Amino acid sequence: MRQAAIFLGAAIAEIAGCYAFWGWLRLGKPLWFAAAGMASLFVFAWLLTLVDVAAAGRAYAVYGGVYVAASLVWLRFVEGVPPDRWDLIGGTVCLAGASIILWGPRSA
Repeated sequence: MRQAAIFLGAAIAEIAGCYAFWGWLRLGKPLWFAAAGMASLFVFAWLLTLVDVAAAGRAYAVYGGVYVAASLVWLRFVEGVPPDRWDLIGGTVCLAGASIILWGPRSA
């Protein structure tokens, strides 16, 4: 459960950080948006170091699935665009893959 919370927190931090840059560069938001985005991206990177896995690549792979699903939640609740069925199917597949990578039995 702790790992899932870390991945979720990392996804929120990364999406918010990237969106802050998007807002600054594409939506004409003030420069402090970019500064807040940098701080958020720092938190994202730090959170991924807290995940209990043996290799960084595995943490990044699991995170990728969580990121896709969290992005669809962001799409709906921040941008006001409801995900369509293909978005939801894709997000489910990504979470299933992330779960297999994270909790699959390992021989060593």
